[in-house]
Amino acid sequence: MDDILRESVIILARILTIFPLFLMVTIYMGKRSLGEMPIFDFLIIITLSNVIGADIADPTVDHIYTYLAVIVIPLLQKSVARLLISNRKLGKKLTFEPTLVIQDGKVLVENLRRIQYTIDNVLQMLRQKDIFDIREVKVAIIEGNGQMSVMKQENKMEVTIEDMNLEKKSVSLALPLIVEGEVYEDILTYVGLDRPWLIKELQKRRIPNVNRIFFASINQNQELHISLKKEEQHMPPFYH
Repeated sequence: MDDILRESVIILARILTIFPLFLMVTIYMGKRSLGEMPIFDFLIIITLSNVIGADIADPTVDHIYTYLAVIVIPLLQKSVARLLISNRKLGKKLTFEPTLVIQDGKVLVENLRRIQYTIDNVLQMLRQKDIFDIREVKVAIIEGNGQMSVMKQENKMEVTIEDMNLEKKSVSLALPLIVEGEVYEDILTYVGLDRPWLIKELQKRRIPNVNRIFFASINQNQELHISLKKEEQHMPPFYH
């Protein structure tokens, strides 16, 4: 019983002494939310968390070494951050480059595969930006921190042609019709169409079969939008 009480007091004392230090070094490293944290800073935080967690959970760990680690690791982070600023080539190797994933409403499949994102990931991120139709997107980029940046088509920006009453279109939700060559027959039925209509539309666009389609959507106005598995990229590369 005495051993349990003694170790409990040690753990409490460690919590009271290590967390103020952890707070100070976190402020020293700079205030960035986890979602915006570069990969190197993220690894630093994970390492610090493990060091402090081991110190608190195991009273046999020498407390002085934890203090040393908590001080040295942020100094390393600051040194590397300055190095990345002064050496751009090294910085590019230690961080993720922005990746163009949508261009003029077309999904760039090869770019998606390279960063291991799925069309479902992209559609979810668009919905979180209140974009429910991929045709509204002029450019979409997955940034180095994993977030998506979107530039809308000109007539879909904040002050639009529609808002000026020059042309007013009804809002229509776009539904996924084809995903990686697979046709969702229930969506066709829902919008009042059938397979022959779809084949005829593909022929108009000189698409011989659905296997060439990576993603296609259709809205309730029966407007079809298609992204092929091989879309040409004609935008310049994006850098930090």
